[in-house]
Amino acid sequence: MGRSREDGPKMNQSALEGVRIADFSWAWAGPYATMLLALMGAEVIKIESRQRLDHVRLRALGFGVFRGVDWSPFFNDLNLNKMSVTLNFSQPKAVELAKRIVQISDVAVQNMRPGVMDRLGLGYEDLKEVRPDIIYLASSACGATGPEKEYRGYAPTFGALGGAVHLTGYPDAAPQQMMGAIDLRSAATSAFAIIAALCYRQATGEGQLIDLSSQETINVLIGDVIMDYTMNGRNQTRKANRDEAMAPHNCYRCHDGKWVTIAIATEEEWKAFCSAIGDPAWTQDERFSDAYGRQRNQDELDRQVEAWTMNHTPYQVTRILQKAGVAAFPSFNSKDLSLDRHLKERGAFRELDHPVMGKRTVVAPHWRFSNTPARPYRHAPLLGEHNEYVFGELLGMRLGEINELKEKEIIY
Repeated sequence: MGRSREDGPKMNQSALEGVRIADFSWAWAGPYATMLLALMGAEVIKIESRQRLDHVRLRALGFGVFRGVDWSPFFNDLNLNKMSVTLNFSQPKAVELAKRIVQISDVAVQNMRPGVMDRLGLGYEDLKEVRPDIIYLASSACGATGPEKEYRGYAPTFGALGGAVHLTGYPDAAPQQMMGAIDLRSAATSAFAIIAALCYRQATGEGQLIDLSSQETINVLIGDVIMDYTMNGRNQTRKANRDEAMAPHNCYRCHDGKWVTIAIATEEEWKAFCSAIGDPAWTQDERFSDAYGRQRNQDELDRQVEAWTMNHTPYQVTRILQKAGVAAFPSFNSKDLSLDRHLKERGAFRELDHPVMGKRTVVAPHWRFSNTPARPYRHAPLLGEHNEYVFGELLGMRLGEINELKEKEIIY
């Protein structure tokens, strides 16, 4: 893939080895997309500017302002395996250098508001002149065409306009904003689109422009709800942890103040559940005799189930029900996830050294490839850490020239 035209990857070669990405993105949605590709072996060059720093380097909601541009754990978590160069785009020479990076790249990625990159001279048509087969992904709130193209947006608006937020939360409470989780879902779609475009270019030799609307990447996740409204006139809303078909299907309190999830899909599972908890009298109530009845009487059903779970810990409930073939598992907070033995055994977390922040635990890829492993092997780049490598080794510039451009605040 990328510049390589071999039939397939060698054993233990990364899936995207040989692919280079010029990464103009910032915040969450863009950088997480390019990080997913970097985890799969793509060489990602993050193109930054001291004049307009990625705000994730500086601050985070609920955490305040960080000590410096290389002290952000959030930036580290969103930019693993990447390189960083700094260019001052108010200078025409910096735009020229950015184009030279694109000229030796396979993909360019940006998530600015429509029109920003065009005004800088770094839009798709501009970059297509220096790299005719470039794959250019432009991610924005509502896309670059249509009546909403000028809308600014960030994760809560993507989620709201996409419809997912309206469906997330409790029926008697406000919608859950979902915040960064929305950005990451948009980013995963961006990464998928880029891989699809790389496959297309490998087959045809042609690049393409990918105009990605973040609100639409969320909207496609609720196709069943849209069809229910279109075909049946039903306007679904928040229903907490309940399911359209399964009952019981909820998160139940336990005696230690923690919670456990239980989901029963079939009549066989219901009978196994009843047997596992000792066949108490309430399980014979005719209101619960079939799936339809359990659906109609979920309030009372949940009260009875929780009366049983309150006598156990989440792990006790899990062991009892899983042994009987019933889906059950503790509801984890962040600390529980980081300490979970199963996740540790699966290699869900890795420890990397950061030259400023020290050892950091990071999340490994959520998937495994048999022949082309994906992994975090390097901390996020320090600001401008790879200026000499990119401008010197990749672009062939002399050190004196690089230093002169630094003095003129072009490489800046």
